[in-house]
Amino acid sequence: MAFVHLHNHTVFSMLDGATRIQDMVNRAVELGMPAVAITDHGYMYGVPDLALACDAVNHNTPEYKTWSHDKAFLEKDRRDELVEPDPEENPREHAQYVKDMAMWDEKGNIDELKPPLVIKPIFGCEVYFTPDETLARDHKPELYHMILLAKDQEGYVNLMQTVSEAAVQGFYYKPRVTLDNLRRHAKGMICTSACIAGIIPKYIDRGDMEGAIKWAETFRDTFDPGDFYIEIQEHGITTDNGLTDEQMDRTLIDIAKQVGVKVIATNDFHYLRREDAPVQDVIMCIGMNAKVDDPNRMRMTGSEFYMKTEEEMRAMFPYCPEACDNTLEIADKCYVELDWDSIILPRFPLLDPGETHESQFRRECEKGLRQHYGDDWATREIGGVNIKERFEYEYKVICDKGFAAYSLIVAEYVQWAKDNGIGVGPGRGSAAGAIVAYAMNITAFDPLENGLMFERFLSPQRTEMPDIDMDFDDERRLEVVEHVRQLYGPEKVTHVITYSTIKAKQAINDAARVLDYPVYMGQRLSKMVSSDPKVKLKQVLEKQPGKEDLFNPDFAEAYKKDDDARRIIDTALSIEGLTRGEGVHACAVLICRDPVNEHVPTKLDTKGGVEITQYEGHTVADMGLLKMDFLGLRTLTVISKAKANIKKNFGIDIKEEEIPFDDPEIFKLMGSGHTAGVFQVESAGMTATIKNMKPTEYKHVVALIALYRPGPLGAGMVSSYINRMNGKEPAVSYDDRLDDILGETYGTMVYQEQVMLISVEMCGFSKGESDSRIRKPVAKKKIKLLTSTVLHWEDGSDETTYDHWMNGAIKNNYTREVAQKIWDDVLEFASYAFNKSHSAGYAILVMQTAWLKAHYPHEYMAAVLTSYTGKTDKIVHYVSACRHDGIPVLSPDVNESGTEFTATKEGVRFGLAGIRGVGTGVAQAIIAEREAGGPFKTLHDFVERVDSSQANRRVIESLIKAGAFDSTGYPRRQMMHFVDKNNPENIIDAAVKRQKDRASGQTSFFDMFGDVEGSGFEVSVPDPDGQEWDRHLKLSQEKEVLGIYVSDHPLRPFEYALSKARDFSFSQIDTGYEVQNPTGGTINQEIPEGKALWWAGMVSSVSKRVTKNGDPMGIVQLEDMEGEATVVVFPKTYKEAEGYLYGEVDPETGAQLSDAFVRIKGKLERSDRGDQIIAQEIVPLELSEEKNKPKVFEVMVPNSRFSQGNMARLATVLTANPGGDRVEIFIEQVDGRVLRAEVPAKVNARSIPLLAEAKKTVLTGLLAAALAWLGPTIVERIKADVSTPQPAAGKRQEKS
Repeated sequence: MAFVHLHNHTVFSMLDGATRIQDMVNRAVELGMPAVAITDHGYMYGVPDLALACDAVNHNTPEYKTWSHDKAFLEKDRRDELVEPDPEENPREHAQYVKDMAMWDEKGNIDELKPPLVIKPIFGCEVYFTPDETLARDHKPELYHMILLAKDQEGYVNLMQTVSEAAVQGFYYKPRVTLDNLRRHAKGMICTSACIAGIIPKYIDRGDMEGAIKWAETFRDTFDPGDFYIEIQEHGITTDNGLTDEQMDRTLIDIAKQVGVKVIATNDFHYLRREDAPVQDVIMCIGMNAKVDDPNRMRMTGSEFYMKTEEEMRAMFPYCPEACDNTLEIADKCYVELDWDSIILPRFPLLDPGETHESQFRRECEKGLRQHYGDDWATREIGGVNIKERFEYEYKVICDKGFAAYSLIVAEYVQWAKDNGIGVGPGRGSAAGAIVAYAMNITAFDPLENGLMFERFLSPQRTEMPDIDMDFDDERRLEVVEHVRQLYGPEKVTHVITYSTIKAKQAINDAARVLDYPVYMGQRLSKMVSSDPKVKLKQVLEKQPGKEDLFNPDFAEAYKKDDDARRIIDTALSIEGLTRGEGVHACAVLICRDPVNEHVPTKLDTKGGVEITQYEGHTVADMGLLKMDFLGLRTLTVISKAKANIKKNFGIDIKEEEIPFDDPEIFKLMGSGHTAGVFQVESAGMTATIKNMKPTEYKHVVALIALYRPGPLGAGMVSSYINRMNGKEPAVSYDDRLDDILGETYGTMVYQEQVMLISVEMCGFSKGESDSRIRKPVAKKKIKLLTSTVLHWEDGSDETTYDHWMNGAIKNNYTREVAQKIWDDVLEFASYAFNKSHSAGYAILVMQTAWLKAHYPHEYMAAVLTSYTGKTDKIVHYVSACRHDGIPVLSPDVNESGTEFTATKEGVRFGLAGIRGVGTGVAQAIIAEREAGGPFKTLHDFVERVDSSQANRRVIESLIKAGAFDSTGYPRRQMMHFVDKNNPENIIDAAVKRQKDRASGQTSFFDMFGDVEGSGFEVSVPDPDGQEWDRHLKLSQEKEVLGIYVSDHPLRPFEYALSKARDFSFSQIDTGYEVQNPTGGTINQEIPEGKALWWAGMVSSVSKRVTKNGDPMGIVQLEDMEGEATVVVFPKTYKEAEGYLYGEVDPETGAQLSDAFVRIKGKLERSDRGDQIIAQEIVPLELSEEKNKPKVFEVMVPNSRFSQGNMARLATVLTANPGGDRVEIFIEQVDGRVLRAEVPAKVNARSIPLLAEAKKTVLTGLLAAALAWLGPTIVERIKADVSTPQPAAGKRQEKS
């Protein structure tokens, strides 16, 4: 006999089951079991994984491999290519081959010879049954466990619909299955009574035998005859009322006999082996946020919930041996095979009368081609490609594969978004290579002009559906999804689930927490783990081939020598990779031909309430269902808001598709490094790269997007490209015939399309072969596949990819040396090559956002800031970036601010809704009154006019603190007195009363004559008294409501002293810094990690922590005028410096009276959690007016050295060394007098490059010459005077 486990929990019984599915299947095979079931709690998440795990075993037998190989060749009429296996070396393969050939000769089909399964998957679910048919939500539901298994295809669909209905309509605490649900979907399902949490065991435990029998009869009659079974289990535990497992089992057996149903034995396993019980205990603790040693927490009793052998199962039930036999009966009944081969596209609902998908697809494409290329499109060529030939080729491939409807579906919702003013991206990914996508306005740039390949999107050899991902305005993306739901039917469209697993770092931190170690202990170990999201703890603990860079000797040392560390790491290793939770995929949406739950089960997302699939995105796509990615892109939101700002301020409608890409202002902005807010190019490294690159054409930006990734950067491809582009290295040319392919990138292989085109042009590959047999294996670094696997080629040859490459090149008159050189370079660099279609699409957004910022900086940065509303760290960053770019950021103003950040002539003004305590509704009410009644003259005028139910006292106080009334001329201190509730004459109470009187129809003399000057009834408004809060209080209250300092900064009076106390500002952590290039000019560099540097600023917060040893440490937020940084202060340093970290505090009120300014010596550390500084030394920073006096950088120039050329060179020197020191120039004249000029430029007088370069350069204060460099507006500010020569000593503080 044998035995089959039918009640099992895997990792998809989230944070309860610890059985990994592949391990479960392998163990079942090892134990000789013919089948294994999956019955996770409430959901069917793991069903596809079980199917694939069983396929991995079943498809790996010699018989199956031979049969599937024979079938593929026979059906393609390639029998003559089949080779008969050797009967002695491969007897099983030979036997299968002989049967296959005989059957083919007899019937022309070998399907019935498909080898039997080694292990059969049984798909099921442990559902939560409720006897409450009303599904009431006013009390905690009565829930019982029940096992449902799919017998056949109909049963599988019914199981999905049962589980989906429970998880969507029935969800309350748990997904609830009712008897009505079961009766409607019972066909093709098997039901078993489950564990002691089932309704029948529960009734027995309560002593209600009549009820238990009644439910057994009910379930027996609900399902097909013989398809309800009663389960018995033995775990050595007792029920709530003291029944042992055996007592319960014997009672269940008696009931089964009474009602005429069979009994099965199950073990309800949650982990694979007995020794895995502690792992399951740990993940339960993670789920409950409990500690392993907590005696009061919920836990599974004993260690019997594992995958037992047949012998162990039979030994537990000697009194009922048929219970084990009956598991085989169920396994024999069940056979469901998931369909991985079909393509199930929805029907396009807007087909015109008489049209097919194919005919309407052609008509729409030809219409678009005429619009893009003109009426003569069918006879035109672009880049040597005939437009009509390219279209007909693409059209045929798409229609032959049945994907015409796919294109119509995408084009419809893209056009709907555009028609409704929703920002749509220009195209991303390989779809941009299709001329049909361009013709249907799915993509916005010409694939022929950009040299893009259709085969990168959909080659004739490809069997799976194409993939078109679309970007939409992030704030309006869901409008497009809702449109699709309504068009196809809500029951046919749903969002897609995503699972989170326990990653390496998280496993360490989770393990430390549940084992009750201090947070510091877990953090110390997790910091040793690479930030690579794919890293495995084994790779950190031991050197793994090809992954040596992930090994950390400190981690290995801790594991060997520290018992606590070893316990944490061992526990982390056991839970790493387990499924932790589920959520909604950020962009994936499933569109089905039929109701979704006929294809995949669904559920409610418990956080957001939207319906989602229970199978993840790759699975539903592999099942042939249409999964579309509706991506939300913040940049499109920014562009939309910037356009609205421009329209409001200038009355101009910007059409982003008409932005000229040859506008020099775009490249001027990029070359200057003012890229904050510009799509894709604003990181510190990218800013440095683009400044060094100095692009002048769109194609340079396309290349930069493709190159700026870890692989190409590490391989030196970026610097090589830049040097070749700027003429510092010669461009590479392998052969003149290939220059059209590689010329645009100066011989550097930047794009995957270039590799593909070389294989076509030089070696004679078909374009489909170039994709599947060069691009894919090279990108995945499957080099062995290229050199050792013999393939059948379209030209009839059978050879390896390498041989086909070399032979094809020689046949086409290329030398073997050239072919070999390119092959070697392909293997070395092409794995870093990028999809040009994607790069070209995103480069368009780079150009558009750069153009908007270059021409409308205030409007654009107002849009950028608005897009980050509520994210203080981002607001701080972009406010600093604005100031760095010369864009003032202004306080909110009741007479000028909009709801969001508002672009004005003076700069970007803070929005009213961004003030803490105000909100969008109040901001809109203020703006509405301002537009209706004109600007507010005073605070008194404001409280009289704005509805007091909207602008209450708390709102007005927030507005005052934020500076929103500063433009009225009154100090904030005085205005707070006006509204103080303790002030008997406060203006709010009086205004509220008058508003209420007006609302009730009462008219006062104030209403009649309040606007008549001199009537005696106007509101009395005192004059400004000029008494303001002290600077510290004013700014602290401003930051309280705005989250940042806007009108001023506590450090501003000490700007110079601060700059001298540090090596870098905090903003330079993101932007990098300029250094002299030995070859001329400047280059941008990132601040190095791990080097001790001096930082300085104001302490904005201190979070006190305690280490495992009980020692205090701190996490300090430090800020300067440009940004902020997190500083980690470990115990030794914290103990020495704690007194410096806190400003002066009022001993009575606890109010902070002054800020703390410090200098910190520390190392920058970058990680996936963000950048932070590890402090080594902290000293107080004494800021005073005396120390804040700038030094003077003086240059004494002999008359003989003065020239126009030297002036031009000085421009570069001063620009490259900005700082806080003044510049004075002294030029000796022929008559002995000295001309002195103070230049308004500020420099860093300590800069070594400045001192060195200044010795070679001179500057004159003569206006005629200065005009050439400084410009008239600057020159007007130069102070010049002529004096007699004076000795330099005693006068100059810095000189050269």
